[in-house]
Amino acid sequence: MVEAFPGDLLPDGLTTEVLLLLVFAALAAGWIDAVVGGGGLLQLPALLLVPGITPVQALATNKLASVFGTTTSAVTYYRRVRPDLRTALPMAGVALVGSFAGASVAAALPASVFKPVIVVALIAIAVFTVLRPSLGEVTALRHTGRRHHGVAAAIGAAIGFYDGILGPGTGSFLVFAMVSLLGYDFLNSSAKAKIVNVATNVGALLFFAPYGAVFWALGLVMGAANMLGGYLGSRTATARGSSFIRVVFLVVVTALIGRVGWDVWVENLRPLLG
Repeated sequence: MVEAFPGDLLPDGLTTEVLLLLVFAALAAGWIDAVVGGGGLLQLPALLLVPGITPVQALATNKLASVFGTTTSAVTYYRRVRPDLRTALPMAGVALVGSFAGASVAAALPASVFKPVIVVALIAIAVFTVLRPSLGEVTALRHTGRRHHGVAAAIGAAIGFYDGILGPGTGSFLVFAMVSLLGYDFLNSSAKAKIVNVATNVGALLFFAPYGAVFWALGLVMGAANMLGGYLGSRTATARGSSFIRVVFLVVVTALIGRVGWDVWVENLRPLLG
C-alpha cells in the first residue's frame, strides 16, 4: 500500500532553475514519446532531481504530465494516420487495468527488482531490430480475427503492468511488440502505441492520485510542455515515416540500455564488488 502524502501542489524544495529543467525535460520527452516512446528516460530522472521528492511522488507526477503529451500525440496521429481503433481501443482498455495493477505492485516492490530483466529485454530488442533491417517497413499482419485481438490484449496487459511499475521505455516496448508480434509497420505501431500509452498513464494515475502522491501544479506545467513536444513529435513522425521512426527507435532503446544499465550497476552490481 502506498503511504498517504499531503497532496501539495508543488514540492517544497523546487527552485526556479530546477523548474526550468523540468519544463525542458517534459518538452523533449513529449517529442521522444510521440515518435517512438521512451520519453520517461528524460522526464522521470529529471523529477528525481527535485530535493525531497520520493520515487512514488516522482512516478505519479510523471504520469500526470505524460497524460497530456500522449493524448495530444494520439489525437495528432489519429488525424494523420487513421490507425485501426478496433485493435487499439480494446488494447488500451486492457492496458489501463494492467497499469493500475502495476502501480499497486510498485508501491510494494523496489524498481531495482525489475531493472536487470529490463536491460536484458532492451538489449534483445535492439539486436533483433538491427539484424532485421526490413522489420516494420510495411504492415504485414501476423494474425487475423480473434488471435490478432488476443495477442494485442496480451501485449496491452503486460506492457500496461510494466508502465504502472516503472514506466520508462513503455512506448518503445509497445512499438516493438506491435511491429514484431502483430506485424504493423513502425508508423502504425507508433500511432496505436500513443492510444494505449494514454490508457496506461491514466491507469497508474488513478491509483496514485487518491494517496496525494501527485504534485498537481508541477504536473500541469510539465504537462503543457509535454503537449507541445507531443504535437511536434507526432507531426515529425507522420511526415518522415517508418524508416525515420526505426532510426529514432534504435537511438532511444540504446539510450535506455545505458540509463537502466547504469542503475543496475549502481544498485545491484557495484555493492557486490565492494
